[in-house]
Amino acid sequence: MIEIQIEDKQMYLVDNYPFDGIPDLTEKRHCIHCDKIITVGDFKVYVGKDGFEFICCPNAPECDGTVIDWVPVGLWKGDE
Repeated sequence: MIEIQIEDKQMYLVDNYPFDGIPDLTEKRHCIHCDKIITVGDFKVYVGKDGFEFICCPNAPECDGTVIDWVPVGLWKGDE
């Protein structure tokens, strides 16, 4: 996959976020793949061979988590 740079991250989420309730760029989420607390606005976008754009964890490519793997802080086991 190839990383692409997103100029307007808020608009990108408005246009591409796959779930209801688009988070603010300043919101914190827990990525269950890398077990790190992330800031939503630090997301990266990668394009697959078929042209599909994946909203990925800021820790990508080391972390393979995507937007579906981000849970609100406090809802995942072990969150304080």
